[in-house]
Amino acid sequence: MQQEKRLSGKKVAIIVANGFQETHMTEVQKTLTQQGAASAIISNEVGVVNGWHEDSWGHNFFVDSGLNKVLPSQYDALLIPGGERSLQSLGMNAHAKRIVKGMVDSGKPVGVLGRGAILLVAAECAAGLTVTGNPVVEEEVSKAGAIWKGEEAVVVDGAVFSSAGGEALNEFADAFVEAIAMGSVEEESEAA
Repeated sequence: MQQEKRLSGKKVAIIVANGFQETHMTEVQKTLTQQGAASAIISNEVGVVNGWHEDSWGHNFFVDSGLNKVLPSQYDALLIPGGERSLQSLGMNAHAKRIVKGMVDSGKPVGVLGRGAILLVAAECAAGLTVTGNPVVEEEVSKAGAIWKGEEAVVVDGAVFSSAGGEALNEFADAFVEAIAMGSVEEESEAA
């Protein structure tokens, strides 16, 4: 008996630049694909983007769309993998900030891993959110008005899901899949 794929017809954007935490993307992407979602790598890089794996450069991945061509309305969810180099680059990109803010403001599920909460700060949408992640960004994220829950494996605040990754990656992926299957916060309130 074939298992129903809960995310059939759903599209998830994965926003990255060179130096993104490769396992954050690939492990969650694998879960999304198994559940029937289509994922697209969106980036400020042209052609391919290079991941970071453990202590060195990882694999190259094809970029599906440049950030300047992406509208938040094209996707059902957004994944922000960690990776210091990637997040520094994306945090200075007006299109990346526009996409992140648009997804958060629309109530669509946004998954934030590792240092990814720093991109919420850059997009000026961290204030008031409760998040977790890599402790090196706690101070900056807290100064931007977010509530930091470092002891939590996965934190859910509305449609924003955050985790440091690591051992909690599977738990994060499962919660993210559930949120995408349910739709945006706006869709849920309209259905009520």
